[in-house]
Amino acid sequence: MGKRRVKILVLSFYYAPDLSAGSFRATALVESLRRRLPEGTEIDVVTTLPNRYHSFTAEAPERERNGAVSIRRLVLPNHKSGMLDQSKAFLSFARGAAGAVASEYDLVFATSSRLMTAVLGTWIARRTNARLYLDLRDIFVDTISDVAAKPIAWLTKSFFSTLERWAVSRADTVNLVSRGFAPYFETRYPGKAFKYFTNGVDDEFLAPVAVISRPTVDERADRPIVVLYAGNLGEGQGLHVIIPALALRMGARIRFQIIGDGGRKRELEQALAASRVTTVELRAPVPRAELLQLYRAADVLFLHLNDYDAFRKVLPSKIFEYAATGKPVWAGVSGHAAEFVRTEVSNAAVFHPCDVDDAVRSFEQLTLTDAPRPEFLMRHSRARISREMAADLLALALEPR
Repeated sequence: MGKRRVKILVLSFYYAPDLSAGSFRATALVESLRRRLPEGTEIDVVTTLPNRYHSFTAEAPERERNGAVSIRRLVLPNHKSGMLDQSKAFLSFARGAAGAVASEYDLVFATSSRLMTAVLGTWIARRTNARLYLDLRDIFVDTISDVAAKPIAWLTKSFFSTLERWAVSRADTVNLVSRGFAPYFETRYPGKAFKYFTNGVDDEFLAPVAVISRPTVDERADRPIVVLYAGNLGEGQGLHVIIPALALRMGARIRFQIIGDGGRKRELEQALAASRVTTVELRAPVPRAELLQLYRAADVLFLHLNDYDAFRKVLPSKIFEYAATGKPVWAGVSGHAAEFVRTEVSNAAVFHPCDVDDAVRSFEQLTLTDAPRPEFLMRHSRARISREMAADLLALALEPR
């Protein structure tokens, strides 16, 4: 690989200490890069101050340096989860990033879920004559077609398809976070080779899991089964569609804990109130250390994606986090995610998204036992995946021009 000094730019809309899959992924990758850097190599991280959830804030400096890694966190205007607010926030990020980056890089790495960070990275790579490594965590063209209102989806799909083609075609390397994305990208970009460094299990979740058989329903007396969901409360998760009806069907047998925030939280609150559901507790996002304690106290961990074709291709990062806890997993997912859970996660029950009858039926498949999944942890360690991805990224950065 040689010892030539290189300069790398990492673009990620989210970064530690923010709470999101993109933040955890980018932070782990930068740490792996830092440990492998040839002497004299520099990494510039351009990101934002914590903003993932309107109801969660974390202190972080706007500028930070850790050895060869320099972090610039840009201030965004106040925003929530609506499309207009998110567009304004990204434009602010793009303007700030354009002014924050250096004039020359050997490599630009951009990790992107909503496509536009990938587009920004492509523009900066061209401007600085750098190689380009894209990490795509979603198929935004598919997602907006399903999630956005039909007139907006019709107007924007062609525009975003053009941007996607421009970015992907110009990238030296494209990583896809889910193998479920392969048919879409391989069909649209024949001849393009794709990498598949997925999400993984973070070190915080690698503590040994004791085998604990929890009380059965008959042994519980008045204590219900605690089913916990932690994450975004948006259109993509569809909790406002499934939870009110599911809570009614399960009755006093189950108490749901919903921890998070997002664009459909208000709809969820309204649906619960209209149904007079009293077995669902809504809580604001919490720091990861506190979340780990809540995971350990729960009986079952719940996951759900809305019933859209686009979500048949994704592999939610939450699956890795849940599986690492050793808890039973109750998942309303389809397509690639459903197949992954069925084949990779023991003591998991899968049901069709938004299908209350199927959810009730599948719940009976679970055993209320905490048990380790050591093979899963070995296969999907975030540290190992990040090391391999960092090596791939550095190889490209050091490749002769």
